[in-house]
Amino acid sequence: MKKILIVGAGKSGLSVEKLLQGKAETFLWDDKMPEAEKPSVKDFDEVVMSPGIALTHPMALDAVKYGKKLSGELEVAYENCKGQFIAITGTNGKTTTTSLVGEIFKAAGLDTRVVGNIGLPVSDEALGASENTKMITEVSSFQLETVSDFHAHISAILNITPDHLNRHGSFENYARVKSIVTLNQTSNDYFIYNLEDPECVKIADELKQRESSPKLIGFSSKKNLPFEIKEIKIPGDHNIQNALAAAAICECAGIDKEIVIKTIASFGGVEHRMEFVRELDGVKYINDSKGTNPDSSIKAIEASGRGIILIAGGYEKNSDYTELIKSFNGKVEYILSLGVTGPRFAKRAAELGFAPSNIISCKDMKECVNKAREISRPGNTVLLSPASASWDMYKSFEERGNDFKELVNSL
Repeated sequence: MKKILIVGAGKSGLSVEKLLQGKAETFLWDDKMPEAEKPSVKDFDEVVMSPGIALTHPMALDAVKYGKKLSGELEVAYENCKGQFIAITGTNGKTTTTSLVGEIFKAAGLDTRVVGNIGLPVSDEALGASENTKMITEVSSFQLETVSDFHAHISAILNITPDHLNRHGSFENYARVKSIVTLNQTSNDYFIYNLEDPECVKIADELKQRESSPKLIGFSSKKNLPFEIKEIKIPGDHNIQNALAAAAICECAGIDKEIVIKTIASFGGVEHRMEFVRELDGVKYINDSKGTNPDSSIKAIEASGRGIILIAGGYEKNSDYTELIKSFNGKVEYILSLGVTGPRFAKRAAELGFAPSNIISCKDMKECVNKAREISRPGNTVLLSPASASWDMYKSFEERGNDFKELVNSL
């Protein structure tokens, strides 16, 4: 029986441990555990890294050093799953598109599991899947780093803009990691990509040179591809792009166009992504905690009206906030900054001409919400769209969003 070391005792690590029960001898290690119990990588056949742990971790480096197989939760789940994978990645829009695709597949009567970076580890659903199961999988760059055999029948890249540069080192490397979603695809498979995103087009052009390239299917709002979306509930041009990507995926899966159109028209969006919380005294409160990078927050601002009170800041990912601040276009009245990146965000805003008197530093979310209540007037929108990850103050963007909602609903 193989001996497998699982590094990281979070949701993914625990899920892999459960999946491999009876299939391998496993040892779960987390850096929070006593140093005296730390295992040696040399004693194992394979090392499975949780996606939240970088490949610069000593155990990952030892795996390479000693010639051990280095993989991740997605790879292990794939190896133990009979289902067919539809893998969706991109800098922004992954969760919305994955959720929408899942709803359309379910509406078409298909055996569907919505898994991955969306919150449910693939390993949780792997063993229960049959050959007819469709694994609608949101895939992050962190998960793609450890892929070797993973094979998606349909893969999609929605867009690629700078993100997680502290992990991947450069934008070029980040884009390269995203392209791994097409690994192992053949002429029997499909690659869905954004015709309006230069990095996506570059990946498609590179695939054309491959000996066995998947079928290339582009989507575009400018060209109404794969078809025009006339009715959609969720606001913003970016959500039209997400809907078009979902439509392209579903067409490749052979789902009837009428089912696709009807489901898109009724889809209400996902939690923590431009989620309406409440309106109080003429002020709207919007939870966009999923806005974990500048490009995502730009889309949130574009989808909002004027008079925005923006709550921004969080974990440091070395993002450049210049384009985000330039996108304000007079729509943002106040910035409430918090977290590790809050001061840097505020400083850059002031440098680009945003009134320093309208930048308020807050120590936590409670102070942000209370201050927003104090300075707001009818017609304002209080928008939590941090343009930063949550890990400095919260375990996840979900926890951050829930905190915001609880505080707003208690006003």
